[in-house]
Amino acid sequence: MNTVNRARRLRREMTLPEILLWQALRKQTTGLKFRKQHPAGRYVLDFYCASAKLAVEVDGQMHATPEQVDHDLRRDAWLASWGVRVLRISAATILGDLANVIDAVVAHASLDHPLHRPADGPPPRSGEDLKEAP
Repeated sequence: MNTVNRARRLRREMTLPEILLWQALRKQTTGLKFRKQHPAGRYVLDFYCASAKLAVEVDGQMHATPEQVDHDLRRDAWLASWGVRVLRISAATILGDLANVIDAVVAHASLDHPLHRPADGPPPRSGEDLKEAP
Protein backbone atom coordinates (compact mmCIF):
# COMPACT_ATOMS: atom_id res chain seq x y z
CA MET A 1 0.00 0.00 0.00
CA ASN A 2 1.48 3.37 -0.93
CA THR A 3 1.85 6.23 1.55
CA VAL A 4 -1.06 8.31 0.25
CA ASN A 5 -3.48 5.38 0.45
CA ARG A 6 -2.18 4.48 3.92
CA ALA A 7 -2.72 8.12 5.03
CA ARG A 8 -6.29 8.02 3.75
CA ARG A 9 -6.94 4.81 5.67
CA LEU A 10 -5.39 6.25 8.84
CA ARG A 11 -7.62 9.34 8.57
CA ARG A 12 -10.64 7.05 8.72
CA GLU A 13 -9.20 5.00 11.59
CA MET A 14 -7.90 7.67 13.98
CA THR A 15 -7.59 6.76 17.65
CA LEU A 16 -9.52 8.62 20.35
CA PRO A 17 -6.49 10.71 21.40
CA GLU A 18 -5.87 11.62 17.74
CA ILE A 19 -9.51 12.61 17.26
CA LEU A 20 -9.50 14.78 20.39
CA LEU A 21 -6.23 16.45 19.41
CA TRP A 22 -7.46 17.06 15.85
CA GLN A 23 -10.68 18.66 17.08
CA ALA A 24 -8.73 20.91 19.45
CA LEU A 25 -6.13 21.87 16.82
CA ARG A 26 -8.89 22.87 14.42
CA LYS A 27 -10.46 25.13 17.08
CA GLN A 28 -7.29 26.92 18.18
CA THR A 29 -7.27 30.56 17.10
CA THR A 30 -3.57 31.28 16.57
CA GLY A 31 -3.75 31.03 12.79
CA LEU A 32 -1.75 27.80 12.69
CA LYS A 33 -3.08 25.31 10.16
CA PHE A 34 -2.58 21.59 10.70
CA ARG A 35 -3.05 18.64 8.38
CA LYS A 36 -4.00 15.25 9.77
CA GLN A 37 -2.36 12.00 8.68
CA HIS A 38 -0.08 13.81 6.24
CA PRO A 39 2.09 11.70 3.86
CA ALA A 40 5.80 12.56 4.02
CA GLY A 41 8.13 10.33 2.04
CA ARG A 42 7.39 6.79 3.10
CA TYR A 43 5.95 7.96 6.43
CA VAL A 44 2.58 9.33 7.56
CA LEU A 45 2.69 12.18 10.08
CA ASP A 46 -0.14 12.24 12.63
CA PHE A 47 -0.38 16.04 12.33
CA TYR A 48 1.68 18.51 10.34
CA CYS A 49 1.92 22.31 10.41
CA ALA A 50 3.65 23.44 7.21
CA SER A 51 4.26 27.05 8.28
CA ALA A 52 6.18 25.85 11.35
CA LYS A 53 7.59 22.69 9.74
CA LEU A 54 6.35 20.85 12.82
CA ALA A 55 5.12 17.27 12.99
CA VAL A 56 3.04 16.32 16.03
CA GLU A 57 3.05 12.62 16.80
CA VAL A 58 0.66 10.89 19.19
CA ASP A 59 2.50 8.05 20.91
CA GLY A 60 0.52 5.20 22.40
CA GLN A 61 1.92 2.28 24.38
CA MET A 62 3.31 0.56 21.28
CA HIS A 63 5.86 3.38 20.91
CA ALA A 64 7.64 2.07 24.02
CA THR A 65 8.78 -1.18 22.38
CA PRO A 66 12.48 -1.31 21.42
CA GLU A 67 11.62 -1.91 17.75
CA GLN A 68 9.25 1.05 17.62
CA VAL A 69 11.68 3.33 19.47
CA ASP A 70 14.33 2.48 16.86
CA HIS A 71 11.85 3.08 14.02
CA ASP A 72 10.79 6.42 15.53
CA LEU A 73 14.42 7.54 15.85
CA ARG A 74 15.12 6.74 12.17
CA ARG A 75 11.90 8.48 11.13
CA ASP A 76 12.64 11.58 13.22
CA ALA A 77 16.17 11.77 11.78
CA TRP A 78 14.79 11.59 8.23
CA LEU A 79 12.27 14.34 9.01
CA ALA A 80 15.02 16.46 10.60
CA SER A 81 17.03 16.13 7.37
CA TRP A 82 14.11 17.93 5.71
CA GLY A 83 14.01 20.61 8.41
CA VAL A 84 10.91 19.18 10.10
CA ARG A 85 10.82 19.23 13.91
CA VAL A 86 8.92 16.47 15.69
CA LEU A 87 6.90 16.90 18.88
CA ARG A 88 5.90 13.60 20.46
CA ILE A 89 2.98 13.57 22.88
CA SER A 90 1.74 10.53 24.74
CA ALA A 91 -1.84 9.47 24.17
CA ALA A 92 -2.34 9.40 27.94
CA THR A 93 -1.31 13.06 28.22
CA ILE A 94 -3.79 14.05 25.52
CA LEU A 95 -6.57 12.18 27.30
CA GLY A 96 -5.65 13.70 30.67
CA ASP A 97 -4.68 17.30 29.90
CA LEU A 98 -5.74 18.38 26.41
CA ALA A 99 -5.71 22.12 27.16
CA ASN A 100 -2.03 22.07 28.16
CA VAL A 101 -1.21 19.84 25.19
CA ILE A 102 -2.66 22.44 22.81
CA ASP A 103 -0.68 25.18 24.58
CA ALA A 104 2.50 23.10 24.16
CA VAL A 105 1.81 22.43 20.47
CA VAL A 106 1.22 26.13 19.78
CA ALA A 107 4.37 27.06 21.72
CA HIS A 108 6.48 24.55 19.76
CA ALA A 109 5.01 25.74 16.46
CA SER A 110 5.88 29.31 17.40
CA LEU A 111 9.53 28.63 18.38
CA ASP A 112 11.81 30.37 15.92
CA HIS A 113 8.92 30.39 13.50
CA PRO A 114 6.84 33.56 13.57
CA LEU A 115 3.19 32.93 12.88
CA HIS A 116 1.67 33.79 9.53
CA ARG A 117 4.90 33.42 7.61
CA PRO A 118 4.58 31.78 4.21
CA ALA A 119 4.91 28.05 4.37
CA ASP A 120 8.09 26.58 2.99
CA GLY A 121 5.95 23.66 1.97
CA PRO A 122 5.45 20.22 3.38
CA PRO A 123 7.98 17.44 3.44
CA PRO A 124 8.11 15.54 0.16
CA ARG A 125 5.32 13.15 -0.72
CA SER A 126 6.08 9.61 -1.66
CA GLY A 127 6.96 9.12 -5.30
CA GLU A 128 8.73 12.46 -5.66
CA ASP A 129 12.28 12.46 -6.96
CA LEU A 130 14.05 12.78 -3.63
CA LYS A 131 16.49 10.85 -1.52
CA GLU A 132 14.82 7.76 -0.18
CA ALA A 133 13.90 7.36 3.47
CA PRO A 134 15.92 4.73 5.34
